[in-house]
Amino acid sequence: MSDWRDVDAGEAERLVAAGAVHVVDVRSPEEYRDLGHVPGAILLPVDLIVAGAATLPRDGRRLLVHCEHGIRSIHACEVLARAGIEGLLNMSGGLSVWSGPREFGPETPAVTGPSSWLLECADLLPPGRGRALDLACGRGRHALLLAAAGFEVHAVDRDEAALSALDATARRLGLPVTVETLDLETGEVSLGAGAYALVTVFHYLHRPLFPAIAAAMAPGGLLLYETFTVDQAALGHPKSPAFLLQHGELARLVAPLEVVRERDGVHEGRHVAGVAARKGP
Repeated sequence: MSDWRDVDAGEAERLVAAGAVHVVDVRSPEEYRDLGHVPGAILLPVDLIVAGAATLPRDGRRLLVHCEHGIRSIHACEVLARAGIEGLLNMSGGLSVWSGPREFGPETPAVTGPSSWLLECADLLPPGRGRALDLACGRGRHALLLAAAGFEVHAVDRDEAALSALDATARRLGLPVTVETLDLETGEVSLGAGAYALVTVFHYLHRPLFPAIAAAMAPGGLLLYETFTVDQAALGHPKSPAFLLQHGELARLVAPLEVVRERDGVHEGRHVAGVAARKGP
């Protein structure tokens, strides 16, 4: 039996007022902005819901999931329950029957889950899918999403606990993800030769690793890389120059890959720079 149940709008409003739940809004960013949302609601569109297994809070408070009319949220609850999240609540009727507090905006709502850089570069992803390498993957927010999109994902990190959680989640969801515990900063690291159509790296920087990344990419393969710039130090962590990019540095680090898209600025509340780069034939 699925580990979730329906609640009506009245019960949902009481739970929210009491601070007993985290609200998860699985509508589109446009709906969240223009139709209004429950104050403090986490935005995670239903087509990205598998990433929620790695990113949604698990602090003892239950997750109250809703969409606009109570249909998409059922699918979201089914996926999250299969991923191992317990005690889910689905708001019957969705926000269309909600009479509690409602906020509008902002102009660009922040999605909780995958990096916006991955979403912005979705049109560049290899059309035939294939193998993908997710480096410094953490709990696997990108690995899970890429596997759901049809890639065979190999996820690498040195955090055994995070990898164990990712492996368990992928197995529950039937997603093609393999995991490997590897310290990317010790010794000479080999990631394979010409094996991956896609390599992703987010919020991680170890400059000596770039040649191994390029070598691991198949001809025509795509690298999506984004991490913090020096401006981030003024906001908080990281502060060490070893983990912060100079402006314009990332394009030089990925050479001889061809940069086909890049950005540098404040995204998701962080100072970051990102590139999408291709390997030659």
